[in-house]
Amino acid sequence: MSAILIKGGTVVDGTGAPAFAADVRVKGKTIAEVAPGLTPHDDERVIDATGCYVTPGFIESHTHFDATMWWQPDLDPLPSYGATTVVMGNCGFSAAPISDDPEVAFEMIKIFSFFEDIPEGPFQKNLPWDWRTWSEYQRSMTTRLKIPANYGAFVGHLAIRLAAMGMDAWKRVATPAEIAKMAELLEDAMEAGALGMSSNLLDHDGQDRPVPTLIADDAEFAALIDVLARYPGCTMQVIVDTFMRMSAPASLERLVRLLKGKKLRVQIAGAIPTLEFQKPALEIMKPLVEQAQADGYDIWPGFAHVSPTNTLSLTRSLIFAQSNDYVWHEVVLAETEEAKLALLNDPDWRARARESWDTKVWPHAPMNNPHRLHLRNSDNGMGPINITLKEYADSRGLHHSDAMAEWIIANGVRSTVHMAPFPKLEDLTVELLKHPQTVGNISDAPAHGQMFCGGGENILLLTKYCRDEGKVTIEEAIHVMTGKLAGHFGFHDRGAIKPGLRADIAVFDLNEIQRREEYKRFDVPTGDFGVTWRYTRDAAPMRLTMVNGMPTFFEGRFTGAMPGEFVSPPAAPALAQAAE
Repeated sequence: MSAILIKGGTVVDGTGAPAFAADVRVKGKTIAEVAPGLTPHDDERVIDATGCYVTPGFIESHTHFDATMWWQPDLDPLPSYGATTVVMGNCGFSAAPISDDPEVAFEMIKIFSFFEDIPEGPFQKNLPWDWRTWSEYQRSMTTRLKIPANYGAFVGHLAIRLAAMGMDAWKRVATPAEIAKMAELLEDAMEAGALGMSSNLLDHDGQDRPVPTLIADDAEFAALIDVLARYPGCTMQVIVDTFMRMSAPASLERLVRLLKGKKLRVQIAGAIPTLEFQKPALEIMKPLVEQAQADGYDIWPGFAHVSPTNTLSLTRSLIFAQSNDYVWHEVVLAETEEAKLALLNDPDWRARARESWDTKVWPHAPMNNPHRLHLRNSDNGMGPINITLKEYADSRGLHHSDAMAEWIIANGVRSTVHMAPFPKLEDLTVELLKHPQTVGNISDAPAHGQMFCGGGENILLLTKYCRDEGKVTIEEAIHVMTGKLAGHFGFHDRGAIKPGLRADIAVFDLNEIQRREEYKRFDVPTGDFGVTWRYTRDAAPMRLTMVNGMPTFFEGRFTGAMPGEFVSPPAAPALAQAAE
């Protein structure tokens, strides 16, 4: 049992209330006392927080650690950025349930791996796969896995659909018997403590096929919503398309129709888009969301305060396919470096690639913005580097597609091209941060490890928005990252600095922390005894990150402690409550 006194800091308690000077006493896993001038006990370790804020630990509201945590259990670099809880299983993707048919089980791995850029090799080799249902998966996580943050998870609609329908999930609507099986699988997950169900109304795969959940009809969604509605405190998370095919308005109207008369919280990622190129979608979506909320629907738009960036990698990337460029995606799919180089050098492929960039890709895609594509990361140092693709193409009189092919041939197929962040609608972002019915602090960590969405990005809320630009107060910023999310997900035992709550705590000097620059770290297993790289970054750093009363980051380093626990909302079935 730990006994720690955090002394001399300024407490921002996570509720949005004004900051105040106080010491915080921790005993075991909980906060025991919050008051100024507390006297240290003989058995306590005193941590000096002079000049620092003492806040609840940060909740990462949208991650994809479902697979990665099995081979990267330190969750690097999250402990050094104050993260104490991660929410995974988003966007319809989860590691359970899975089918007894090995082909169908592997199909779920392939889908997850493609859309989240998570290597298939370790996904297959490093997970124990001692489950079929979500409840068995939950039991495996809690008995086999030790990580430095608490973790909660949705069950993915994609996984449920494949487990119930097999490969036909790609092709057709479900039969009544298959829908009943899906409801049974969802019920199993909810009984085991899933946060709810996530679904996907956005994605097309590398062959331009809509993901299976886009094929699901109203009867399927209605049956699954009926299950969720019996579990008060749970959430349905859905991602909609305001990025590519702009189908989000129809998806939102459909969800509202299906939710009529149901008491169910629905978090919709992308419901209110925040990028400049998304203004046409915003003008439609924002009034629809506001009307639904005004009509009493418990709808929470999910948004990121960090603009997405794109790294064009030929090793592993879905960016080409999601830009509607399936010709360059052929290079990503080529299995060897020799095969990739053969395509890049092939005149017929070059012609098709030029035509794809000229006529197929989305207007906002990286390929249509060569002035914002930076030739930055050469594998062999040949260069040139730190110039844009447009500058490189113009200097050689080449089409932009040919120019990128030539640069990669010269610099090696493991080289990467980086796109500047999309311009954002900053006033709207601040409005959403302050809105009482939105979900922020979305990062996507640790997905897209060779593009780098995620770990440490969220610290910009404290640095850029709070400290540097003053667009939100420290109390507002901390509330977005802690108490507001704890309330949204039903984590009622954490998310605030109050006696009796879990001691998930972050201590930091606002003038010290930064979002550090990313760099490559070669520590990702490939599944065949090799390793590949991911992007990470150095510590912000926090002075202290504490999870369940145990320091996970302290004195400038990860402590190695793994005190994270499985968390879930108090979602006992309404039917069971009535029976009691």
